[in-house]
Amino acid sequence: MKTLRISDEAHAKLTGLLGTLVAQTGKMQTYTDTIEAMLNQSVILPSELLVQIERFIRENKNLGYTTREEFIREAARWRLKFLKKESVYLEFPKERYDRLDAVLKKTSTLHRTALDFIHEQVEQVLREYDDGLTKKDKK
Repeated sequence: MKTLRISDEAHAKLTGLLGTLVAQTGKMQTYTDTIEAMLNQSVILPSELLVQIERFIRENKNLGYTTREEFIREAARWRLKFLKKESVYLEFPKERYDRLDAVLKKTSTLHRTALDFIHEQVEQVLREYDDGLTKKDKK
């Protein structure tokens, strides 16, 4: 067995990853297991993209991201959901969306946000359509 000197920071990261690996597998692991898991689970991203992600996380702490790994995991899940066609992504100009949001808040309507309003409009159209089909079937 060889001895390898690592920094305190690297030791802390390895120890944290070791704890995560033990929690995931339910059995004791070694630093070697941790390093192998890291190598098998690693994704190499351009440094410019990592810098953008880290800057975004720093500037948007209100979104709750604390690490770039957490951000990337959620981004990958969202993309898979979209590609598997479980959701539809609609583009809407942010300026108009924000204006609608502000108008709804000022006018004290039933809808608290623009998203609530959009969802309710979709539901209303579908209900009206279903009601029309029901009435047609009764005739």
